[in-house]
Amino acid sequence: MAALILLLAMRTYEETGVAHARSNGTLHTAGATITKLTSHSTSGRDGGGQDGGSGVWIVTTKYTIELRVGDETKTVDGVPDDSANGLQEGQRVQAGLWHGRVVEIDGRDVWPGWHPGGWDMALFMLYPLIMGYLIALALAAAAYLAGLGGRVRLVRRDRSPAVAFGFLVGTAASFVLMGCAAFGNSIAYWPVVPVGAGTATALAGLRRALRRAQATRVEDAPSKNAPAQV
Repeated sequence: MAALILLLAMRTYEETGVAHARSNGTLHTAGATITKLTSHSTSGRDGGGQDGGSGVWIVTTKYTIELRVGDETKTVDGVPDDSANGLQEGQRVQAGLWHGRVVEIDGRDVWPGWHPGGWDMALFMLYPLIMGYLIALALAAAAYLAGLGGRVRLVRRDRSPAVAFGFLVGTAASFVLMGCAAFGNSIAYWPVVPVGAGTATALAGLRRALRRAQATRVEDAPSKNAPAQV
């Protein structure tokens, strides 16, 4: 789980850093030469009709571009057709770099971003598990700190409702983000949003549970301290 969390954090940092650098124009630019341009085409129907048999046939082409930047050779995979249109082998271009990685070629976006492939696909599939673990970990830490402060220490059973509600809120936030992404409104730091919303909600629930437990302890205190009836 620690490896998955670290990988998700690294990918989120990469995507956020690239998006920030592109938006404020701080990408490092360098002259480059396209040494190899390879196309990869896939085809299929876009759906419609029973078993997808009456849909429109669509051909999707993506490119792998190899560039010579100074003394280094850099490769960019999964470049869409509209970004690679007009590029040719041997052409001199300006490469926009972020920490040595090619993000733009002559101002065209060639960074793959979050994509359904490789490690990103694994992170997409396992994200609910990662999110739930982080929410539960945050609540366990908060409950422990509250116990150190002299307040009631809640066991796992007492924290479970708050964790469950936080997980539901985080899941709802994930679906909202997926709906926005379907319309082209995606954000680079999306993994932070569901975790943050779920954790904030769960902590609010934990606070209420702590108050109830504290009130119960105060109510029980007089009865414990009362003199025994003869």
